[in-house]
Amino acid sequence: MNFAELVTRRYSVRAYRSDPVPEDVLLQVLETARSAPTAANRQPFRLIVIHTEGREAELRRIYDKDWFVTAPIVVCACGVPAESWVRRDGKNYNDVDVAIVVDHVVLAATDLGLGTCWIGAFDHAAAREVLGLPEGVEAIAFTPLGYASDSPRPKRRKELAELVRYEHW
Repeated sequence: MNFAELVTRRYSVRAYRSDPVPEDVLLQVLETARSAPTAANRQPFRLIVIHTEGREAELRRIYDKDWFVTAPIVVCACGVPAESWVRRDGKNYNDVDVAIVVDHVVLAATDLGLGTCWIGAFDHAAAREVLGLPEGVEAIAFTPLGYASDSPRPKRRKELAELVRYEHW
């Protein structure tokens, strides 16, 4: 599959089979994350791989949707802002770097036949407590990781002309 097909095939999966993700497949996804470009190559992120079996109740404190805990794995992408590159005007690139990493995870998973769903609307305090995040580490995004049991719905996207400007605004 070429890159355009991969991007088109990716969708937000909201129903998962309980089939385990083979360790070698998980490692391929994680290796892709490690290869993601980050500002000044600082890699100011950490991924927490959470096996959901037996942890459903505490994970639902983080994001209270049934489908979130039906995947065999949930991945939490964390940022470490103190390790991030900072632009001259003070803009810390941590969120950008972690977003690039999560995008790599999502696309690698899709390429390997897995489903994901990028989640940003989670309970930050519960995530910190359940995952034991130390000071200076921030949960940025979660995604379940597993085999989809649903099908993609049609995607709605704005026209390119609405999204792209040339030379100036």
